[in-house]
Amino acid sequence: MHKPITWTIAGSDSSGGAGIQADLHAFQALGVHGCSVIAALTAQNSLQVSQVEFVSTSMVSAQIEALLRDMPPQAIKLGMLGSLTTLKAIIPVLQKISVPVVCDPVLFASAGDALYEGDIRDQLIQNLFPCVTLLTPNVPEAEWLLKRQLISNTDMVEAAHSLLAYGPKAILLKGGHARSQSTYAQDYFTDGKNSFWLNSKRLGTVHKHGSGCTLASAITAGLAQHYDIKDALVIAKAYVNQGLHLSQPIGQGPGPVAHHRWPTRADCLPWKTINSSDQEPAVFPPCINESFGFYPIVDSAAWVARCLAQGVKTLQIRIKETPEKQIYQELKTAIHLASQYQAQLFINDHWRIALDLGAYGVHLGQEDLTEANCEALLKAGLRLGVSAHSYSELARAHALRPSYIAIGPIYETTTKKLAYEPQGLAKLNAYRQLLDYPVVAIGGINWQRLPEVWQTKVNGVCVISAITQAEDPDNEIRRWLNFFTTTH
Repeated sequence: MHKPITWTIAGSDSSGGAGIQADLHAFQALGVHGCSVIAALTAQNSLQVSQVEFVSTSMVSAQIEALLRDMPPQAIKLGMLGSLTTLKAIIPVLQKISVPVVCDPVLFASAGDALYEGDIRDQLIQNLFPCVTLLTPNVPEAEWLLKRQLISNTDMVEAAHSLLAYGPKAILLKGGHARSQSTYAQDYFTDGKNSFWLNSKRLGTVHKHGSGCTLASAITAGLAQHYDIKDALVIAKAYVNQGLHLSQPIGQGPGPVAHHRWPTRADCLPWKTINSSDQEPAVFPPCINESFGFYPIVDSAAWVARCLAQGVKTLQIRIKETPEKQIYQELKTAIHLASQYQAQLFINDHWRIALDLGAYGVHLGQEDLTEANCEALLKAGLRLGVSAHSYSELARAHALRPSYIAIGPIYETTTKKLAYEPQGLAKLNAYRQLLDYPVVAIGGINWQRLPEVWQTKVNGVCVISAITQAEDPDNEIRRWLNFFTTTH
């Protein structure tokens, strides 16, 4: 299978830290093949930009035409374009091509030098931005485009929506250069319908040359591999955070972002929130036993009793389409039973009842997070489990600092209709490496698939029909328990 092809149309950085060079490094690390259209040449090192020269219109066009004939892109990243003649060569192509386009409007060097010539603002706004899938300006670039200062996070929100009016389908306004700097770097995303903040701890390193180029090219790599834009943003942010952690001086001045591999560091995962915040989220209590192992999900107190009698120590009760009064009694019985057996019982969805009954823990799906009073659950000392089906949902779960995260569906499942494709073992393993939480796998896991799932080093395996539809459920429960006891 061929790697997806991505293009970068940008400037060349002779120091190798930003521009075309950073883009190609990121493409390679994230598993896509990078092609380049050089729009400008810069003479620079880690200390300064000494000269800029724009490539002729005919040469820019020739590079594009050569690639179109043989290596058409799955996604395009735009960086330093810088001249009216370059824009006139690129815009007609973008107007015809139907692939995601990520535009990082590189207008200034790190030292503040302008990287454009002439009055290009109107051309960008009127003709380029309407061709763009995602625009990723930093605060100084947004100020230049909007002709006003951005002081607060409220200003950032207003600016992002103003920029959206210029025609791009979505905006990611980067907060790394924000004047009201806090302990956290906060980027604001909006497409006019969905809006959120991506938050990370601000790193003190000065070795961050090329971070904006790297972020945009990493997003492009994600889109080329058919990740949803929200997932591509999380992957890219984690990749840049990882690169900042690993960066080091090269030359006498600030060094470049390091390019390593697909993000795997748990301390690099951003957290996704609806509102901006200058505080790190509070942490839910850890589970008493984080080695969940066998984790059945059942739909009645009778099933809870059956599992507990066979030795199950972690389980979940999920009751749907039942009158509220009956649910309350079922959960009350189940919680009492779990307490007798000193087992970890999680209540699915019914968080108000769980609070009222003093349950051990609650499990919530992504659709339930906005309604649930997670602050009340935290204050009451309940444990929290959260479901996640994508990188974006991992970032949303991470904002709550839950007790564990459930990932799925790993395989096709008939138990519950979901809008998500099966994640598969490769994604499960990638997610697990990026999380500093206990992880449980769920969805389509049967006895035959169990060993390969357990080899990903998850903390537990959730099953429903493998037990509830078994010919001899008690014997099947004992068989699954024995597997985890002998392979722990």
